[in-house]
Amino acid sequence: MAQIVIKNIRKEFGAFTAVQSSSFTIEDGEFFMLLGPSGCGKTTTLRMIAGLELPTSGEIYINGEEVSQKPASQRDIAFVFQMFALYPHMNVRKNISYPLISQGMPKAQVKAKVEEVAAILGIQTLLDRPVGGLSGGDRQRVALGRAIVRNPACFLMDEPLGALDAEFREHMAEELRALHDRMHATTVYVTHDQLEAMQMGDKIVVMNHGVVEQFGKPQDIYDWPATTFVANFIGSPPMNFLRFEGMVGHGATHADLSGQRIGIPEMLDGASGALILGVRPENVHLEDAAPTKGRILAAEYLGTTQIVTIDTAHGQVKARIGSETPVRIGDQTGLRFDPRSITIFNPEGRALKSVANQRVLSHG
Repeated sequence: MAQIVIKNIRKEFGAFTAVQSSSFTIEDGEFFMLLGPSGCGKTTTLRMIAGLELPTSGEIYINGEEVSQKPASQRDIAFVFQMFALYPHMNVRKNISYPLISQGMPKAQVKAKVEEVAAILGIQTLLDRPVGGLSGGDRQRVALGRAIVRNPACFLMDEPLGALDAEFREHMAEELRALHDRMHATTVYVTHDQLEAMQMGDKIVVMNHGVVEQFGKPQDIYDWPATTFVANFIGSPPMNFLRFEGMVGHGATHADLSGQRIGIPEMLDGASGALILGVRPENVHLEDAAPTKGRILAAEYLGTTQIVTIDTAHGQVKARIGSETPVRIGDQTGLRFDPRSITIFNPEGRALKSVANQRVLSHG
């Protein structure tokens, strides 16, 4: 187990900056997600924690020791790659035992450790099989076994489920989280899949273009995104954005959308210009008497719920409502928003602080 502290790490590859002055703390025993689109800097950040890349500047602490310029062999970490990285000429037992044999551990102790790890992962019957004939899920278990057997201070995982099909990926995600909970290990996990991050993570860092956009608990990031990028990246469908010209001042409890007064949380910040009102689809309600009007464009049935798309003067809005609610394409409807669920973003796309989101934005 280990606490990992990242202080202002930056990584440059020639003229290209992959990671820009990132800082966050991974607490001992957390399952920590590095989330973002391809090319955002999450894998580079993971590789710097591992010692596979050295930062251009900044500090990395593992259990209080500054390790930013130390090689991977001196960091007591285990790395699990997306494509398994197993030795194809060895069977499962030899793949798992290789790190222990390399350390000179006695054979009897190696055998006991391998069998213990195999039992944890449910691969006892595979130990003498060649890895080449295994399914993707079993190969991933072997890769995990090779990492676990060393009992390192922390596990670093670079999209370890990316090569699996969707159904088995979800199953393995549940297994990984259960394994983490049994071992109480510090785990840092890279993914571009926001559903995976929300399902598995204790904390999430959302990155974009090498910058940490937001850092915090999954529910906090979902409910109170710090930027329009996070609001759009997290959630399916993502947050709705209603754009308007105006001013929202300190203490305001309403926003004026072309003469329509919309209730919002009491504001602790202010801004003016091209503002954005953000609201999640589940906090949009269809009510004929509501002041904001729109025309129903589409309805997508999802079993117990449906996603209804409405065209308004401020852009398209999606509402997640019960599937039993009747809707007809082409009908006019009113839209009511839950006031305390609304986020107002300034012209630069950063959330304004309110009484509702102040805890998250102050500590994220």
